[in-house]
Amino acid sequence: MTRLIVGPFNRVEGDLEVKLDIADGAVNEARVVSVLYRGFERILDGKPPFDALVYAPRICGICSVSQSVAAAKALADAMGLEPPPSGRHAVNLIHAAENVADHLTHFYLFFMPDFARAIYAGEPWHADIAERFTAIKGTAAQDVLPARAQFMHILGILAGKWPHTLSVQPGGSTRAIAANETARLAGILAAFRRFLERTLYGDRLERVSELSSVEALESWAAEKPPENSDFRRFLHVSRALELEKLGAFSGPCMSYGAYAYDDGYLFARGVLEDGKVSPLDTGAIAEDLSHAWYAAADAPQLPYDGETRPDADNPDGYTWCKAPRLGGRVVEVGALARQAVNGHPLVRELIARAGGSNVHARVVARVMEIARVVMAMEQWVEAIEPGEPFIRHGAMPDMAQGFGLTEAARGSLGHWAKVRNGVIENYQIIAPTTWNFSPRDSAGTPGALEQALKGAPVRAGEREPVAVQHIVRSFDPCLVCTVH
Repeated sequence: MTRLIVGPFNRVEGDLEVKLDIADGAVNEARVVSVLYRGFERILDGKPPFDALVYAPRICGICSVSQSVAAAKALADAMGLEPPPSGRHAVNLIHAAENVADHLTHFYLFFMPDFARAIYAGEPWHADIAERFTAIKGTAAQDVLPARAQFMHILGILAGKWPHTLSVQPGGSTRAIAANETARLAGILAAFRRFLERTLYGDRLERVSELSSVEALESWAAEKPPENSDFRRFLHVSRALELEKLGAFSGPCMSYGAYAYDDGYLFARGVLEDGKVSPLDTGAIAEDLSHAWYAAADAPQLPYDGETRPDADNPDGYTWCKAPRLGGRVVEVGALARQAVNGHPLVRELIARAGGSNVHARVVARVMEIARVVMAMEQWVEAIEPGEPFIRHGAMPDMAQGFGLTEAARGSLGHWAKVRNGVIENYQIIAPTTWNFSPRDSAGTPGALEQALKGAPVRAGEREPVAVQHIVRSFDPCLVCTVH
């Protein structure tokens, strides 16, 4: 048995190390270490409730809107406030723009460059992939960065700026837009659709989103050569490297529900386990502190009563990440979980065929979600009614509590706020990567990534095993949100 510490990782948001015990050329055990404590939950103690809308987005610079949305929902729940329809559409558009941009950034700039590594130089596909995806220098960056920048103008129109917008409020959006601005939004989405259909997919969004089985996906990929589109390039490489056998996690998938409507969500709320979806019991969410650098608790903590008291001397601790559990169970969150819970037949089949989630399925789900969300954004722009209210106002009671659940690009994000005597008495956040990158709990059960890393191959002499890199990045981690 040998011990290998991999990190700090490049091309991830925040600071991450992974400690690996290796035997017989494979990972036998993994411990995932979030190495930086930040303390936003403690910062919010004693602040006026609406200060959460200022502080929470600054947890992260790439998914700040998700933090804004969760904070606004928590305050809205405490106030009993619902946004008007146009305000809901505007917030959905703001949130979706950030999530789609995150997915695009992850695929092009974080995940695919690993296949340009010299370790794959002997593969027949390597030359094309290296020319296309080598970090910074590849042709993909030259294509995607201008398209992403133009797409992000949506946030300028609807939110005033990005990141750390203040337009998202408990009652909707402060930025009411006129008819000419809806036309601008439609134009931006049309241009972005052209980029996706020309470069990422090489096909219509509608056709890609409707691929309903593994056979249909493989037939679609085989219609044209891999060089026809970047999604086909990924599918070609994934098949060659058998990525569906890498990074397995067989536990439940969870979604809080993404992009709210009056009668539900674009992507449903629930928990998928053993092929069946059950309702989400938010009362079953608790955080275990036994293996984190926090003061010990007698039992897992419910979010409303959770504590964040740093204790770097905890003898069993090895990370600043807490261990959230759903009824004591480890769950996976993210685009794959969203699409699986929502019943996408292709994603369900990818999970069923492999006996759980895996690197291939996570990336396919993320790329498929881009198409589905962009088409929904086009509908939301059409549904906005200029001149109608975009926000409702209300007062925060001196004594109240509320929670806000949403879906960031990387998965389920929740904020829990307790207000006493007009100020925040307790504020707790559970971020997507806190779920996926959690440490062991008091029963010794590893988190989702720790389980997914078990069995990963390690080539002789590797100090940064490429298989480990693929698995870690398939979750698209955001460590600054993890340790908020």
